[in-house]
Amino acid sequence: MVILLTIRQEIKTDYREVENLVRESFWNIYRPGCYEHYIIHNMRYAKSFIKQLDYLIEEDNHIIAHIVYANGKIHSNNESKTLPILGPVSVHPKYQKQGYGSKIINYTLKKAEEMGYPGIIVVGDEKYYSRFGFEKAFKYNIHYEGMDRNDEAPFFMIKVFDKNKINDYQGIFSNPESYTVDIELLNEFDKAFPPKIKEKIEGQLE
Repeated sequence: MVILLTIRQEIKTDYREVENLVRESFWNIYRPGCYEHYIIHNMRYAKSFIKQLDYLIEEDNHIIAHIVYANGKIHSNNESKTLPILGPVSVHPKYQKQGYGSKIINYTLKKAEEMGYPGIIVVGDEKYYSRFGFEKAFKYNIHYEGMDRNDEAPFFMIKVFDKNKINDYQGIFSNPESYTVDIELLNEFDKAFPPKIKEKIEGQLE
């Protein structure tokens, strides 16, 4: 049996299928329900959204994985510069732990490097993202907004493409505005999707 696998950019007709994929991927993982599908929805209309790095994986015309990037800001000495942050990255539960997440991350990191970015920020599991070359952003004097500058914050990482250029990006990193979620608007948005039960599970962040 031949399986047709395609990595391509997301287009407008993919939006609802991708949002449902993201919802399925994150449901009850970090909190009862999830925010990520709503974040994706808002990101597409934000100035910080990087359309050129909005990719998905299709298997036999079904979307099974998706990734996005947006520009966050690094603030230093009354100046600010933009630096992309990776995520959310989503893989449908049926296809998780089969290498699709790694495939789409590696593919888009290469694209980001070709576009000339000095580095990419990610907030996530240190053990997982270190396999792609991410390391503590603390090492480069880049700190996460709201955290003590002496906190190494191992979950706050950077993949450096150009070590000379990244020296100009020292400071405090703030997330793109689309990462902020209004719970009332989220709940209203969620009504457009099939009903799912929100569960409080041990190990969730919230």
